[in-house]
Amino acid sequence: MPEYLYVVIALAVLGLLLLIGFVSTAVRRRGAPTDVRDQDRAGTQAAQTGADAGVSGGVTGVADEVVLPDELVAGADTATLPGVERPDPVAGRLQRLRARLARSQSTLGRGLLALLSRDRLDEDTWEEIEDTLLAADVGVAPTQELVARLRTRLRVDGVSGTQAHALLREELLAMLDPTMDRTLHADRLEGKPGVVMVVGVNGVGKTTTVGKLARVLVAQDKDVLLGAADTFRAAAAEQLQTWGERVGVPTVRGPEGADPASVAHEAVRAGVEQEVDTVLIDTAGRLHTKTGLMDELGKVKRVVEKQAVVDEVLLVIDATTGQNGLTQARVFADVVDVTGIVLTKLDGTAKGASSSPYSANSASR
Repeated sequence: MPEYLYVVIALAVLGLLLLIGFVSTAVRRRGAPTDVRDQDRAGTQAAQTGADAGVSGGVTGVADEVVLPDELVAGADTATLPGVERPDPVAGRLQRLRARLARSQSTLGRGLLALLSRDRLDEDTWEEIEDTLLAADVGVAPTQELVARLRTRLRVDGVSGTQAHALLREELLAMLDPTMDRTLHADRLEGKPGVVMVVGVNGVGKTTTVGKLARVLVAQDKDVLLGAADTFRAAAAEQLQTWGERVGVPTVRGPEGADPASVAHEAVRAGVEQEVDTVLIDTAGRLHTKTGLMDELGKVKRVVEKQAVVDEVLLVIDATTGQNGLTQARVFADVVDVTGIVLTKLDGTAKGASSSPYSANSASR
């Protein structure tokens, strides 16, 4: 038999097998129940719709396309969601904080204590004390005040070198004014949630601060809602939503480039409707020298207050900024009435005394 006949026979057998396969598939599809086919088509259409919308884990609202999370729409209990972290107790958090602040407090505390513990404090030693305080970002006016008080106490009270530690601690605490109210007012009051706005310049850690505040409030058994009003920085909303998912807190967000005042308004409105305890609003970073951006921040606060009173406006300042942070604080306070200051990155290269100028200036306002 010629070789080409073998090739023809093989092709014929292959075609017959393919035909049998097509016929079997058609018979099975014809016998499938109608509701199953409808479900497949509905699932395909739903998947295509979700892909076109570009929304993951949320429902797009009508006003300004603000996205409400599924937890708010469905009323789910976020405490039972899988993968939710439970924050550590207060004691554990304080222990970690002290360990991380060890680097920044060594220059100030140990340096001053070594100088004050000398047997004889002459003018050269007091100049070294002033230099140490200024190098630690205490500021000129607080430094002069602290040195004057230390000299008076050492001369009048006759404190010896062994008692210098207690004296230094007492005077540093007095400079920070421990009587000042540092409570975070974020409780639900008169049927409205506590509203906290977090503001600051670019790159100081506002979004991270909001996420950590949410962890602390969740540890206090509070219902928290996050508002991603930073619509300018790329992936800012995703970063905040990730923080929220870690502790089971929903996030209200809008599309990139949306009006931040609208997003903040919708977040507070959702908080009022869902009867949450606290709404934390993250805002976009802006230079305090840009008048237009600062006016926009004031608008965000005014729009939010149409739904509920803003209880706290926290200004986040990089502790490594130094005395320039005072200028930031004054400008932001004039625009949005800052009620508190958050110092970040103290566990890095901060000098350790960055908070003292803010305490002194807040007392004089």
